Amino acid sequence: MTVIKSRLFGREIILFSVILLFVEFIRGAALISFLPIYGEKSLGLSLDIIGIAITAHYLTDTVLKMFIGYLLDRFSIRFVVHIGLLFSIAGIVLIPFAHQPWLFIAASALYGVGISPIWIVCLTRVTGDRRAMQMGFFYTIWFIGIGAGPIVSNLLLDHSRTATYYMLLAVAALSWLLALFLSNGRVSGTAPSLPVSEQFAVLKERLRHMRLLLPGMVLQTMGAGMLVPILPSFAEDKLGMNGAQYSLLLLAGGVCTIVSLMPLGRLSDMLGGKKWFLVLGFVLIGAGLYLLSLAPPMWVCILLTGVLGISYATLLPAWNALLANYVPPKQQGLGWGIFSTVEGVGGMIGPVVGGTLALWQSQTEVLLYCGIMYAAIGFFYIWFPFRAFHDHKTHG
Repeated sequence: MTVIKSRLFGREIILFSVILLFVEFIRGAALISFLPIYGEKSLGLSLDIIGIAITAHYLTDTVLKMFIGYLLDRFSIRFVVHIGLLFSIAGIVLIPFAHQPWLFIAASALYGVGISPIWIVCLTRVTGDRRAMQMGFFYTIWFIGIGAGPIVSNLLLDHSRTATYYMLLAVAALSWLLALFLSNGRVSGTAPSLPVSEQFAVLKERLRHMRLLLPGMVLQTMGAGMLVPILPSFAEDKLGMNGAQYSLLLLAGGVCTIVSLMPLGRLSDMLGGKKWFLVLGFVLIGAGLYLLSLAPPMWVCILLTGVLGISYATLLPAWNALLANYVPPKQQGLGWGIFSTVEGVGGMIGPVVGGTLALWQSQTEVLLYCGIMYAAIGFFYIWFPFRAFHDHKTHG
């Protein structure tokens, strides 16, 4: 047990985790509560401009993941994370002066530059036979940060938008200062020995071997993205919930996810049955969304949301531990960058698909289609070959 803890909670991992917590705290606070309110009330911007700005943030974050992964294989961790966080601070500094729509969008996009490096660095530190447990740990940190950010921001916004802004700026500056203590080495440990063209050839070969994983990589994030624009209105219009009840619903899902991530990740490592963790997670999410689309009573909705949280915690560590098998050991930054970009594509198109479906049909159909899609992914992976879940790092 002592060995496990030292490997999982060493000084380096703790430092990465604290920076990740702060970065995701600011992201949740800024995108979910601060930017929409500050942009409209303080800067006088329209909602469509605010929506474009938030999309620009995610677009920057997604597109840069591959490029930042490439940099992490060539420059030190400290340098890349430090420069990325400096861009983020610059984006936050611009916000009070962004009365023009283009500047507000640029500030939001600039903030997205600093998100990718620390997350990819954390992914590259997931090694050995406890990948799923380590993934569970990092995702727990991520959930806490992105969940606590909007809560704290909303409480402060009730008193002062200016105070909320300076809180975000202070946390961003603190994360930037902590990055000074990061390792000065590269994520892969050694300088790249292959030319760029050959490195991409190796990654192309890996992607060919994992082609059956690609649908799940895109569709699972697309499904989550489809729900983002319709959940609040679905809760109000179809479930008859007020704001407090909807918050309770989200809290039930979030708490169940956070509490379950590390235990289920460790269980996945112990049992070694990552395939069945994927199948069970996807199918349960599909079933939970389908049952929610039937608009059951409040207590059933809370129960189903808790089940969805546990299902997500079942799926997530095993899924990312599986992806780790396909990352070339000497190209971890580039490899994780490409995989994160592929997943990010689903997250980018999901809100557009969900919003369009809701406009053409209704919010209920969006939940129903998402449920069917997740269940279909789960059943598809029943026939997924077990050899794909074995460690491929020894082959390149």
